[in-house]
Amino acid sequence: MAKPSSATAEIKRMNMNIQADLHDAFKSATAAEGKKMTDVLLEFIQEYVKQHSSAAPPRKAGRR
Repeated sequence: MAKPSSATAEIKRMNMNIQADLHDAFKSATAAEGKKMTDVLLEFIQEYVKQHSSAAPPRKAGRR
């Protein structure tokens, strides 16, 4: 998994709701591969962003 480009990269927490059976299946699948769920999700998000790079860049402005 790619690491942040800077040791001072800001980290944000993201929460999501997921069905318990899907969560359990995902946890089992990642454990069987010796991976953490967070690492697998980060890899997915990074790949998704790469494939959809034409999307508008994130705003730097404060919350709305």
